[in-house]
Parts: sequence; C-alpha cells; structure tokens
Amino acid sequence: MEMGSFTFLSQQEFSYNNSSFDFFEEMENGFNGNSKKMSRRVSDDSLVNEENNGFKDLLSLLLDEGAKQEQEQHQWLTGFETFFEAEAKIEEINGFEMEEELGNSRKKRARKSGSIAGTSSTVSASSDNTGGGSEHQRRLWVKSRSKDWWEKCNHPDFPDEEFKREFRMSKHTFDMICEELEPAVMKKNTMLRDAIPVRQRVAVCIWRLATGEPLRTVSKQFGLGISTCHKLVLEVCTAIKTVLMPKYIQWPDENKIKQLKHEFESLAGIPNVCGSMYTTHIPISAPKTNVAAYFNKKHTERYQKTSYSITLQGIIDSTGVFTDVCIGWPGSMSDEQVLSNSAFHQRATMGQLKDLWVVGGKMYPLMDWVLVPYTHQNLTWAQHAFNEKIYEIEKLGKEAFGRLKGRWAILQKRMEIKLQELPAVLGACCVLHNICEMKQEEMEGELKFEVFDDEVIAENNLRSMATAQARDSIAHNLLHHGVGGNPGFLL
Repeated sequence: MEMGSFTFLSQQEFSYNNSSFDFFEEMENGFNGNSKKMSRRVSDDSLVNEENNGFKDLLSLLLDEGAKQEQEQHQWLTGFETFFEAEAKIEEINGFEMEEELGNSRKKRARKSGSIAGTSSTVSASSDNTGGGSEHQRRLWVKSRSKDWWEKCNHPDFPDEEFKREFRMSKHTFDMICEELEPAVMKKNTMLRDAIPVRQRVAVCIWRLATGEPLRTVSKQFGLGISTCHKLVLEVCTAIKTVLMPKYIQWPDENKIKQLKHEFESLAGIPNVCGSMYTTHIPISAPKTNVAAYFNKKHTERYQKTSYSITLQGIIDSTGVFTDVCIGWPGSMSDEQVLSNSAFHQRATMGQLKDLWVVGGKMYPLMDWVLVPYTHQNLTWAQHAFNEKIYEIEKLGKEAFGRLKGRWAILQKRMEIKLQELPAVLGACCVLHNICEMKQEEMEGELKFEVFDDEVIAENNLRSMATAQARDSIAHNLLHHGVGGNPGFLL
C-alpha cells in the first residue's frame, strides 16, 4: 500500500514542479523584454540598475511564494500518506481482535462440549491430508445409548425360554433367519462408524413386529435412534418379503396336494379339499388420499369410532401354514370383492384348482373351486351336518390367523405406517408365521388372540350350479355314512 501511494504521489508532485518552472520562465522572458525597451528610451545607468533591482525583488518574491506553496503541498501529501498508514494499522489491529474473539468463541464451545461429555461420546477416524501427506483426526459426536438389554439377549448364556418370550421364536430359528437374510441386510463398516450387526438388525425388526411397541421403546431397548429403528424395520421386512417369501409361501405341488386332500378328508370327511380361506382386516391410520376406499363401516359401527383398514386374504393348509396370501386391498371392499381381485382367483379360473376345493366361509360365493356352507334358513339335517364339517375346516384358517396376530402384536393395533410400506410389513409377518409353524414353535397361552371379523353373506352367493349339486351330494353322503348329523334322518 505504501509503495503504490508513494509512486502516485511522486508523479503528482513532479507535474506540479514542472508547471511552476514554466511559469517562472515566461515571467522572466516578459521582464527581459520590458527592460530592453526601457534601455532604448532611457540611457541613465541608475534607472536601469533600479529597474533590475526591482525585477530581482519581484523574482525573489515569486520564488518565495512558490516555495511556500510547495511546502504546503508537501505537508498535505505527507498527511494524506500518514492517513493511509493509520488506516492500515487500524485494519491490522481489527484483524488481531477478530482472531482473538474467534479463539475465545472456540474455547467457549470446547468448554460447552466438555460439559456434556457424560451424555456423548467421541468417535475419531484418521484420514490422509493430501496437501502435506500427514494425518489428522476427524471427530463425530454420537449420542450415547445403552445396549445392555440387547447384549444380554444376544449372549449365548441367555435362556432360550426368555428369548422365545421376547422374539416369539427359539434361538435356533432366529439364527436360521439371520443366516438366510445376511446377504440382503448386511452393511459394511465406514470410516466414521461400524455398521449395525446383522443379528441386531433382524432383532430390531422381529421385536417390533412381535410386541407392537412404539419406535421410541424399540430405540431404548436396542440403544439405537428412533429413525434408525424405523429404517431397520422396513429394510428387514422388505428383505424377508423379497428373499424368504418365495421360499416359505408356496402353492403346494402335486405330492403335497395329495397329502392335503387326505388330511382334510380325515378331518371332516369332505373329499378333494386343499385349503381353508379366510380374510381379515388390519387397522390403519386414515390415509392421505382415497380415504373413503379404506373406510371400514362395520368396525366403525361396532366400536363407535371412525375406523380404516386394509385386508389380508390367505389360504391355509392343514397345518396352519399360508400357501397363498393377498395383501393390501382397501377395507371398504367385501371379502367377495377381495377374492375376485386377487391373483389367486385368476390362477384358479385358469384351471390351477381343477377338481380341487378351497373351503371358505359364508362371505364367499359358491364357485367351481370354492366350497362354502349353506346360508339359507330352515336347513335339513344333512345340510346342518355339512355346515358343521365345513366349519371345522374353516376353523383351521381362522385359528391360523389368530396365531398370526397373536405372535405379531403389531397387527392388533392401528398401524402407523405408510400405505406403500404396509405390504412389506404384512408379508414379513406371514413369512415369519410360516417359519414358526414349520419349526413347530409353540405359542404361549397368553399370546392367543381370537380373530373377529364381520362375515357378511356374499351378494351373489351361488355362481355354479354344478358345485351346488356336488355340495348336496357331499351333504347326503356325510349323513348316510354317519360322519355328521343324525344318521337316521335322510335328505
């Protein structure tokens, strides 16, 4: 700054001095001319000397005046330069003050961070400094949460009975699920933190489904953030639906069909039955769009409270395992409408259930492949006998849904989950139910849940005359063979 000011000021001063000398030169030439004229007119030496002396006095006067102005200009320029020097010093002083204030604020923040060290922990990670090749520490502040409960449950010495009470399955079954899900849910460690282990990820999801506890409670139990727990539940449910559902929810093959037919006939005396069908409602919060479609009129009337729901239709075999599920149709739809819109209905109409029956309740229509009880009044003994046997098969499906909701208590409460995420959660519950049933995981008595759904008689409950005749024939045979009803009463 001084160098630039000095150069600028020297040029100004230089131009000012040149103009002064030009003025003096003109003045000198003018006076020389006058002195020559006066010498021709007056020849007296004294007059010439007097005139020369006067010119010298005038010249010295002008020179003194110029020197005075030059001195004043120099003083002004010196003051101007001093002003810029003072400005520079002020800026320098302000810079030091700002740095000092910044240092003090950093110290205050450091003292504040130290005061909450009891509730926080520091995670350090080293990274390379590309400019100098040295290493520095990066610090990440993470809220400290207790993982004591999960570490106790995950310990090898933790009793299997208590583990089953918490997660609705034995350690062996839990380990098998973790092993099969590991490729889909495992995450890699990062420079800042270690990834959550697979077992803990799966445990968060299963415990949330089993207990139905809010995410805040799940967060406290596992020592994780609330948003992290919500994310883990959805990720693991999606993995279960994607990886395990094709394996554990399958329509039975021919050999399995033969076995099912034999088991159902041994139970109820009705031939060619391969499954029991039932539809239940899962309560949900009011959706943001298309609210009327999810409005559950029957539940609203019963509980005197506005209710919304989605439907879950399932086909169950003789052991209580789901062989087909249909998830997500709005709660305002009847069971008949849900069935008509399901993929299972499309497969059946294409001939997949040829010469087979699926037993349903009175809310389903009588179809070529759906066998339902008589619903009209004044039934005969044979019709009563038939209905009793149909109820025994229907009861298998209803009890399986009771165990489903009993194991996974999240299905008993209103689900605070987005509509697009519900199929993954419900599908995961069905898959886990099947695994527990296949592994013969017994339920404790306190977990039993009685399913209650409004069973409305289908509007068009007779869609196949051939099936109606077959149903009458089955009812007659049941009565005459003494399987049900009063054997002495004929149709």
